[in-house]
Amino acid sequence: MKIKGHILGLKILYIAEITGKGGVFCIKKLLPDLKKDLAVDFTIAGCEGTTGGFGIGKTHAVYLKKLGIDVLIAGEKVFFKKDMVDYIPKAPFLLRPANYPPNVPGRGYRIYEAGEYKIGVLTLLGNSGFNRIYLNNPFYYLPDFADKIKKETNIIIFDFHAATTAEKKAMIYHAEGKVSAIIGSHTKVMTADEKILPKGTAAITDAGRTGSQTSVGGLEPQIEIKKFLSQIPERSRDCWDNLELQGVLIDVDPETGKAITIERIRKSCVAEKEECMTGEL
Repeated sequence: MKIKGHILGLKILYIAEITGKGGVFCIKKLLPDLKKDLAVDFTIAGCEGTTGGFGIGKTHAVYLKKLGIDVLIAGEKVFFKKDMVDYIPKAPFLLRPANYPPNVPGRGYRIYEAGEYKIGVLTLLGNSGFNRIYLNNPFYYLPDFADKIKKETNIIIFDFHAATTAEKKAMIYHAEGKVSAIIGSHTKVMTADEKILPKGTAAITDAGRTGSQTSVGGLEPQIEIKKFLSQIPERSRDCWDNLELQGVLIDVDPETGKAITIERIRKSCVAEKEECMTGEL
C-alpha cells in the first residue's frame, strides 16, 4: 500500500506529555478511535506531568496502560511521586531517562513487540536548564544505547527530554542515522519543524502536550502568575480549558528502521468539566 506516494510501514503514535486530569481524559475519550482511524501499530506517551502536573503516580500509570498506551516515558520528574521508586522496577512499560546512574530503579530503554516486529524505545534527559537534577552526558551515551538496541531491532524511537531548543537541535543532528525518530519533549509546546533527515531519521523539536492548551503547561494560569508575582509556593491546579491531544505519527520502514513520514497530530477534546471530574482520573 501507499499513502501520498509513500510505502505504508509500521505506524507509531507518540502522544505528547499527558498533563493533569484533563490530559488523562483526552486519552480516555480520544485514543481508541484515534488508534483505529490512523491504523496505529504501537503507542508511546510522555507521562511525567500526569499526576497534578508534577510526576506520575502508580494509579495513573496503571490506568493509562489500560487505556491502550504501550509505553509511558517520564523525565526529570519521574520520582516526584514516592510510590514510583518501588513500582517502576515492576512496570516494564514505564521508562525513565537512561542516563541516570546505574543503581537507580527502572530502565531507560527496552525492546517491545508490535506484532511480528520489535521496537526499541529510548529516553535520555538533557543537561541544560535543569536545576534539581544533572545526569550523565546524553550525547556521550546515545551512540552506545543505539548500538545495543540495534543488536535486536533497527526500529528505535528516541525521546529526548530537554529544556532548551539549542540542546534539542544539537541532539537531533547527533542522532541522525542512529535512530528511526527523535522526538523532543519537556517544554510542552508543539513546534512546527517536523522533518525527515537525509539519513532517514524523523525529528521534531517538541511534540507539545496533551491537556489544556489555554494554560501554563497544563496548569491554571492565575495560580502560576501569582507564584511569579509573590515568589511564595502555592499548590498548582489542573486546567480544563481547551483540551487537546497532541503528538506525532511516525511511519517507519520495519526492515531498515528508516522513517518514511512524520505528521503532527492535534485532536480537540470537548467535555464539560463535571464530566472530566468523574470516573477513574
